[in-house]
Amino acid sequence: MNLSNKLTVFRIILIPIIVLVELFPYAYFNISIPYISIDFVTLSYKNIAVLVLFTVASFTDFLDGYIARSRNQITVFGKFLDPIADKLLVNTLFIIFAVQGVVPVVAVLIMIWRDTVVDAVRMLLSQKGLVMAAGYLGKVKTAAQMIAIILVLLNNLPFELYNIPVSSIAVWFATLMSLLSGASYVIQSRAYISETI
Repeated sequence: MNLSNKLTVFRIILIPIIVLVELFPYAYFNISIPYISIDFVTLSYKNIAVLVLFTVASFTDFLDGYIARSRNQITVFGKFLDPIADKLLVNTLFIIFAVQGVVPVVAVLIMIWRDTVVDAVRMLLSQKGLVMAAGYLGKVKTAAQMIAIILVLLNNLPFELYNIPVSSIAVWFATLMSLLSGASYVIQSRAYISETI
C-alpha cells in the first residue's frame, strides 16, 4: 500500500475517534467540559478537539490526492476508497449535527440520498470494470461540506458576533453542490447506466 492510500486509511481511522470525542457521555461520568467565551458566543473544548481532529482528517484528503498525483501513485484502490473516506467523514458529522438539532435534517437527508445514488452508479460501473474518479463538482461539494462542518463546530464564529448566519448558508450551499455534483455524475454515466436497463 502506497503512502497516499495509507493516508486515506488513516482518515477513516480518525472517524470513530471523532465520534467518541463528540458523543462520549461526559455528564454520566461527571466530566465538566470547559469552554471559552467570545463576547456572547461560547465554544466548548469538545468542539475544539473535534475541530482539530476533523481538520487533520480533511488535510489528509488534500495530501493524499497531492501525493498520488505528484508521485504518479494513482491506483484503482485509491480512486475507490478516497470518496468513501470523504463521505464517511462528512456524513458522520452531519448526522451527529442533525441529531443534535444543529443543522436541518432535510439538508443531511439530501446529501445522504445523493451519496446513495452515486454509490449505486459506482457499483454499476464497477461491474463493467470501470472506476470513475470524483469530478470537479464533487471536489467542490466535499470542500463546501468541510467548510460548513468547520463553521458549525466553531458555532458560526466569527460571523455569529455580527449576527450573520454563514454556517447555515454554508450547509445549504453544500447541499446544493451535493445535488449538482450527483446529477453531473449520473449524467456522465448515463451511457453505461442505460446498458443495464
